[in-house]
Amino acid sequence: MRELGRRLAKLLRAGDLVMLSGELGAGKTTLTRGLGEGLGVRGAVTSPTFVIARVHPSLGEGPPLVHVDAYRLSGGLDEMEDLDLDVSLPESVIVVEWGEGKVEELTEDRLLLVIHRAVGDTTDEVRHVTLTGLGERWRGTDLSVLSA
Repeated sequence: MRELGRRLAKLLRAGDLVMLSGELGAGKTTLTRGLGEGLGVRGAVTSPTFVIARVHPSLGEGPPLVHVDAYRLSGGLDEMEDLDLDVSLPESVIVVEWGEGKVEELTEDRLLLVIHRAVGDTTDEVRHVTLTGLGERWRGTDLSVLSA
């Protein structure tokens, strides 16, 4: 998942919204950690579950990474308004875990990653990721370059 994040970072630019979906333990934060490495941002990328959002400034010329965990938020964009994601979006890459039904109104252009993994009593560590690019930004973008 970390390596996928590093590869995905090469496709991202300021203004991109990435929504991550998957079971607990699917690898959403690990993927975001790889994104942070690929984007060259400051600070350890860890789960923002208890602070809701963390901003990781760029160490170079790239955009900052805003990492949001919407797991504990029950409302839609109204509840997330205090995070000022609409203000941050133009100059940042925003990654939202558990964002379905909560942040879609930010932009029509977004990348949805759904991470599937075996659940229950299993040692299967294999993940299957479905990527869906929505909006003009992702039209014509070859996401197959991310396949391992």
